[in-house]
Amino acid sequence: MDQPSYHHGDLRRVILRAAVEAIRESGPAGWSLRELARRAGVSHSAPAHHFGDKTGLLTAVAAEGYALFADALERAGGGLQEVGLAYVRFAVDHRAHFEVIFRPELYRADDPAVDTARRRADGVLTAGVRDVAPGDPGRERTAAIAAWSIVHGFAALWLSGALPDDLGDDPVAAARPVIHLLFAR
Repeated sequence: MDQPSYHHGDLRRVILRAAVEAIRESGPAGWSLRELARRAGVSHSAPAHHFGDKTGLLTAVAAEGYALFADALERAGGGLQEVGLAYVRFAVDHRAHFEVIFRPELYRADDPAVDTARRRADGVLTAGVRDVAPGDPGRERTAAIAAWSIVHGFAALWLSGALPDDLGDDPVAAARPVIHLLFAR
């Protein structure tokens, strides 16, 4: 008797979603392609067929993550403070993607889709910094590193549970006074 076959529709998307779920649960390194296939309900060869290897799959997660990240930053509009808050919100709402995109040793950083999405995100961050350090490339670069360090550090501390409990349960509300203190004009 033949087993019924199951058609996933967009198999690549199904595997990618399963990878994001696995990363959310056990981190970017805590799973195998075989385990991921089982989780997604696909043949054990399907992930390798669509992504080549684990690095290929993590490259797809990074490309998707950077695109989502750029979208979130673009929606924030406005100045550096709003972009910083959007950064923190993205880290919390898209933790699995956040954990991958800032670990370039996990994926092919020179992948065209990753590079395009990363450049979009960088463009939004750079535009926000220009308001803080207009016309001075050296100061602009320093301001960009300072801004990135602050929002990334806050997001990482929030995700790890290392910040004081009395900050409440809204990461953006907790980050707002920190970002304001450091970047208010």
